[in-house]
Amino acid sequence: MASKITARAPGRICLFGEHQDFLELAVIAAPIDLFMTVKGTPRSDNRMVISMPDIDQSDEFPVDKQIPYRFDLDFLRAATNVVRRSGVDIPHGYDCTITGNIPINAGTSSSSALVVAWVQFLLSSSNGGPVRDPERVAHLAYEAEVPEFNAPGGMMDHYASALGGLIYIDCREPISVQRLPGKLEGLVLGNTGVRKNNNQIIAESRSATRAGLEILAEQIRDFDLRTTPFEQVEPHLADMDSQIARRVRSNFVNRDLCQSARGLLSQEQFDQAELGRMLHEHQVQLRDGIGVSHPKLDELIDAAMEAGALGGKLNGSGGGGCMFAYAPGKQQQVAEAIQAAGGQPYIISVSDGVNSTVE
Repeated sequence: MASKITARAPGRICLFGEHQDFLELAVIAAPIDLFMTVKGTPRSDNRMVISMPDIDQSDEFPVDKQIPYRFDLDFLRAATNVVRRSGVDIPHGYDCTITGNIPINAGTSSSSALVVAWVQFLLSSSNGGPVRDPERVAHLAYEAEVPEFNAPGGMMDHYASALGGLIYIDCREPISVQRLPGKLEGLVLGNTGVRKNNNQIIAESRSATRAGLEILAEQIRDFDLRTTPFEQVEPHLADMDSQIARRVRSNFVNRDLCQSARGLLSQEQFDQAELGRMLHEHQVQLRDGIGVSHPKLDELIDAAMEAGALGGKLNGSGGGGCMFAYAPGKQQQVAEAIQAAGGQPYIISVSDGVNSTVE
């Protein structure tokens, strides 16, 4: 008798390396205790019948053939195709309900958590039991959400959601992940409610940065974005368009900041004020250099800092969506300040990664 399956995957925050995973640089990220959940009951045929009551949407498709896409970024169908192409046999269909409490289109990786949970669900249905292969889940989810649609994003979201815990991810293939022992507490998420075009923001950021990197590659012998010191780069910024130069400069600052944060968070107990300072510096680069903040994000971050947060930054691609504050011991005060400034606060904790149960 086929079994009921529940799969759950968390959203995530990015502490360091924002706008850098698609440049194959490193990031530091953590999943949070807001989730997308897939619950499925077996059917006697080969069809997936899916209800998504939170967003008043539904879908139905077969699991034994290539599924056409109804629109760009048709993630559930794409993930099903990618999983099947990887050699996985999905034995029959399910009646599925998908729910979640992750802010949607707000920088907390709701779409990636959805795809990670769905891939976990599909692998569990094929396996006949829970699957414990988060790296595989992350890779398949990334393939379904990004390359399948020639989208401009990176893979941070999928690995953070699948693996769980505070992690440093080197985003150059082959992906490598280091678990960081830093005990990260006191996080408050704030949703501006400002909707954004995630792919457009990422595409513009990537295009401008790569234009500058091409100039550097022509001018600096053996140039390598990952290793060339900023001191070698800085004299060449004057040869670029000012907007491109500003983005390039900030990407180098953020690259080095991520490595410094990696060292700090490699200790279970660390200097909390220093982490707050580094988060603030990252936000300054994202706001003034890469140019992806938003007045409402800035307002919520300022309110959080005035209420006692040690640091804070936008979360995700920017242009709206969410920010988070680092406020150990002052989460409630900061949450109230975010709400008073017009945001929706969530007091959050670092979470485990994707999981599934089979009944």
